Amino acid sequence: MLATLQMLGIVPSFSRPSVSDDNPFSESLFKTLKYCPQYPSKPFVSEEEAMIWVVEFVAWYNNIHQHSGINLVTPNARHQGLDKQILSNRTIVYEGAKQQNPNSWSKQVRNWMRVDEVYLNTKRTNKKIA
Repeated sequence: MLATLQMLGIVPSFSRPSVSDDNPFSESLFKTLKYCPQYPSKPFVSEEEAMIWVVEFVAWYNNIHQHSGINLVTPNARHQGLDKQILSNRTIVYEGAKQQNPNSWSKQVRNWMRVDEVYLNTKRTNKKIA
């Protein structure tokens, strides 16, 4: 098997099972895919149906799904530079809510500052996303 992989130009993985050291970016995406609300409960009937589902997933992932690593904004908002205004507005709303009802807040308002550097697997590796 190893010889066949090498002949095909494939570098074999020596990672332990369930460890996303090989490609943490794709592993993170696959986890999001498997746990998204639209994940199908049954196999796709056709390749076309699967392709349609993937196109819809990508649209949801980029335009609707708020990513915790970038302070709950969508990737498209981040790429278009809209995240700064979104996060600024959230700060204003949260500060206003705290001023109106200070007894409901036991701590400071959540930090809605823009996240400049994003990491995967921060507990283990601190691999930065460019």
